[in-house]
Amino acid sequence: MLNNARDDLIGVQNALLRTENVEQFLHELAVLSTRVVGEGLSCGLTLRPRGRPPLTVACSDPLASQADGTQYELGDGPCLHAMRLGHPVRIDDMSSHEQWAEFCEQAATLGLHSAFAVPLFVDGAAAGALNWYSRKLSAFGEAETKRAETFARHASGALTLALRLAACTDLNNQLRESMDSRAVIDQALGVIMATEKCPQDHAFGILRTVSQNTNVKLRDLASSIVASVSGEPPQPSAPFEDG
Repeated sequence: MLNNARDDLIGVQNALLRTENVEQFLHELAVLSTRVVGEGLSCGLTLRPRGRPPLTVACSDPLASQADGTQYELGDGPCLHAMRLGHPVRIDDMSSHEQWAEFCEQAATLGLHSAFAVPLFVDGAAAGALNWYSRKLSAFGEAETKRAETFARHASGALTLALRLAACTDLNNQLRESMDSRAVIDQALGVIMATEKCPQDHAFGILRTVSQNTNVKLRDLASSIVASVSGEPPQPSAPFEDG
């Protein structure tokens, strides 16, 4: 188990740095949290994608996924409550907790006896929750809850950064695709200009008209024109990051 907040933060940073994508990072977070918060825990990481219901995007083991899934089926429970209201929720004893009696009953059949859920914040808004489950009664005492809340704060910051980096990657991919399309279209325009002996704007008008009349995307049409002349598909441009 990591011993203090500094080790906790280093662990989260390392998870962010050594993973290749958001999916791997979330899995690392879930697993790391079980070593940080307490022994013998299961952890599920719930996120609420825009316009979609909450779902478990990562878990330390199938048991956490089952417990999370029970809450989604019932429409309520500690992790959903923590996410909706933006504050931690603790269950010390599933057999005597009354607020989510049906969830607690089903969780007990899985062998779970206590739980603790802490919201995750992205850009100041509760966007998900870390959900810890234990087979022990009252597994989340003062020390465990403090470690869990500290971990969740660090995880929220890292998650925000990971999602922003993912958005940047998507933007880079879109820009790269746009550049590749532009390069292919420019090559096709050169072919049309040479064949029709016309200026570029007229060549583009021809290309666009054929695209609309044949219901073929402009890039696909341009690729076929270039291939018909060169005998091979047009090559993508070099990545703009390498410039």
